[in-house]
Amino acid sequence: MTYQVNEKGFYGKFGGAYIPEMLYPNIESLRNQYLEIIAKPEFQRDFNALLSDYVGRPTPLYFSKNMSAQYNCKLYLKREDLNHTGAHKINNTIGQILLARYLGKEKIIAETGAGQHGVATATVCALMNMDCIVYMGKVDTERQQANVARMRMLGAKVVAVTSGSQTLKDATNEAMRHWINHPEDTHYIIGSVVGPHPYPDMVARFQSVISKEIKSQLLKKEGRENPDAVIACVGGGSNAAGGFYHFLENQSVRLIAAEAAGLGVSTGKSAATTALGKDGILHGSRTLLMQTDDGQVIEPYSISAGLDYPGIGAMHAHLFDSRRADFYAITDEEAMESGLALSATEGIIPAIETAHALSVLDKVNFKPQDIVVIILSGRGDKDLETYSQYLNDKEAKR
Repeated sequence: MTYQVNEKGFYGKFGGAYIPEMLYPNIESLRNQYLEIIAKPEFQRDFNALLSDYVGRPTPLYFSKNMSAQYNCKLYLKREDLNHTGAHKINNTIGQILLARYLGKEKIIAETGAGQHGVATATVCALMNMDCIVYMGKVDTERQQANVARMRMLGAKVVAVTSGSQTLKDATNEAMRHWINHPEDTHYIIGSVVGPHPYPDMVARFQSVISKEIKSQLLKKEGRENPDAVIACVGGGSNAAGGFYHFLENQSVRLIAAEAAGLGVSTGKSAATTALGKDGILHGSRTLLMQTDDGQVIEPYSISAGLDYPGIGAMHAHLFDSRRADFYAITDEEAMESGLALSATEGIIPAIETAHALSVLDKVNFKPQDIVVIILSGRGDKDLETYSQYLNDKEAKR
């Protein structure tokens, strides 16, 4: 069994391209050209130069001495939070903006939940002098106001979406509608490993720089390329796809994903797709999806805007279905406590998305010699208001 996409765009039974006829030319153009374009020496030269000189890669692989002692293992943090714009999202937007230029596109659209992908897209559009529209659920614009301000400063138009639950799913719907109406001059920079093929594979390839660096960094630090486990949070799952990528076929590396359980898997206020979902089609891809018996999407809930999505990427659906990866449902409270713990223990304030991955440490027992890497997908600056409110509520209960 392979865990990579096949020539038809499927990971096992998940993936594909279920798209309106209006989008067919765009998707076919991408599918027919993306691998050839990415492989061009000049593309790789420009991509790697920007990752190094503009983004600040490679990001450190930091040995967390204090948390290693607490959890009785060798714990490393892959510091994607130290990238320019504060998260892993910039790796993908750099790749896709270069791709858009090769394809002759003049305008860029994107969707965003936590705002990090929107900021990263607005950043590369400013860099490349291209028009940018970012769709964002109204609820997310209110809880991520700092990122909305950043996008606007960078020259992007931010459209607050008021349909549905006014979160990431609805922002993606509106971005898709825009693309259907403007297929010829516009490229849609999807921010995660979701959507129709070739997006999941394309995004995973751009994010695979994460696991590529982990291998070389561990070789220097530990004398071996492969950790015993890699842990990452999963909404759509691009940071997990990048962190897992070069370990997918190596069964000796345990892959662990943390999903947002919200108020609890059984409360009706959750985004734990593998626990609650079943096969369905969302945003052009067959995947695991939270839905009613008659196929209507169930609105997800999470305190984390970046994990507030009713499905997961097709790669992750396949990893779950094939039991290659273990998935853990992490509640809001568990994530918030883990985020506060890392802040107090190591002086690193993580994004609430990342904090879900940290909570896995309280659910899995590792051995003292185990090397465990957690993808620290983003910094917590954007979440300070949520953290502050949580601390205030906690104080009030005492």
